[in-house]
Amino acid sequence: MIWEDLENNLIHINVNAITIAQIMEKVGRNFIKEGYCKKSFVEALITREIEFPTALDIDGIGVAIPHTDISHVNKAKISIATLKQPITFTHMGTDDEAVDVSLIFMLAINEPNAHIDKIQQIISIIQDKQVLENLLNAKNKQAIIDIIREKEQSL
Repeated sequence: MIWEDLENNLIHINVNAITIAQIMEKVGRNFIKEGYCKKSFVEALITREIEFPTALDIDGIGVAIPHTDISHVNKAKISIATLKQPITFTHMGTDDEAVDVSLIFMLAINEPNAHIDKIQQIISIIQDKQVLENLLNAKNKQAIIDIIREKEQSL
């Protein structure tokens, strides 16, 4: 379950960033500070996002699920960030389809192919537009955890 992996120190509300690089730096740097990832993590996230975009448009709400190679990760964790204003990402599986992203699920994965399972778990949560709206409107970190826990327990 995603909610069991969430920690308050990896949840960010109303992050002020205007580029992909800025959001990767702000959220990714926290993984490094907490010891979950290596110093190379942020640059690897940015590079991978350019090569393999991770944004999805869920009923008009943009969600990105950035992650990178396990060689940059010490311990698996998930971070969630809501954005103060949307940032333009590229839609997953395309080279040029823009998605205005307001919600980030950043993954630190330390086992080969583990990202596939985590992404599937995230997609099962974010397919519910009401859950997305609740996450975007959450006023505190515990509310984000509670919203995800409630959704996962209903699946």
